[in-house]
Amino acid sequence: MRLQHLHLLLAIAQTGSLRASAQVLNVSQPALTKALRQLEEEFGAALVLRTPKGVRLTPAGELLAARAGNAVRELERAREEVAWHLRHAQAQVTVGVSPVAASPACTGRGGALRRRWPQVRLRVRDLYPRALEQVRAGELDVALGPLPTEGAGRDLLVQPLFDSQIVIAARRSHPLARVKKLARLVDADWVLTGPTGGPGDPRNLRFDPAEDRTPQVRLECESFATLLALMPRLDVIGIMPRGFFDRYGPAMDLIQLPIADALPRTTIHAMYRADTPLTVPAQRLLEAFVAEAAAQRNVVPH
Repeated sequence: MRLQHLHLLLAIAQTGSLRASAQVLNVSQPALTKALRQLEEEFGAALVLRTPKGVRLTPAGELLAARAGNAVRELERAREEVAWHLRHAQAQVTVGVSPVAASPACTGRGGALRRRWPQVRLRVRDLYPRALEQVRAGELDVALGPLPTEGAGRDLLVQPLFDSQIVIAARRSHPLARVKKLARLVDADWVLTGPTGGPGDPRNLRFDPAEDRTPQVRLECESFATLLALMPRLDVIGIMPRGFFDRYGPAMDLIQLPIADALPRTTIHAMYRADTPLTVPAQRLLEAFVAEAAAQRNVVPH
């Protein structure tokens, strides 16, 4: 099996066409068909299924393509890292961040790292909704955020960074803006931010232990940017990390409800693959995140 075979399988998965795959790889279609036959003979299984609308991968082909994607990305990463080490060529680190983790990731020691190594380009993506899947696939070097409800799995390394306190927020003119008890909010219209069961899900809150009642989720947002755009216009109540609310809430005419009940805290973690080493720039950036979190811990509210 050659590297070209892996590129071939990935091209077929992406295009769904042998002709288009041949064009992408700059080879003739007979040469591509011959290479595909060789790959299928090596694995002893059909990897591609021909249909009237084109081609698609068989289950065996999908399994191999998932591994092929990881292998190709690791080789590309190795080339990039060696070039960066030998010639100070440009390198890239891609990080998925939750809103409360965005500030340590992009400022503080993370900013100092970029000033020290200007040739390292930092790409920041929203954490949700596919962060851990993207870490496993090699599309993200590191994810910074809360653990999913089902955990991270043994294939990922998890490093706690800091705790984040949540607040209950609404627009200033909301009729329940002065409520102090969670129990009075169980019948309100709530917004779910992020994944079901995550820190932004109001159904995780303990409204009234004596009653088994579930709050009504009327709006779902995958990103806090969407949340900030909608909440000032709607009578909904939402959960936000305190640090995020302090930065953006007042400017959007949002207020923190004066809830007297104890509210949960969420631990923000760094998550990355256990089966492959981070590149040197990614490792240094992770160390910067850890140092920034240590410096801010117990100093300012999150």
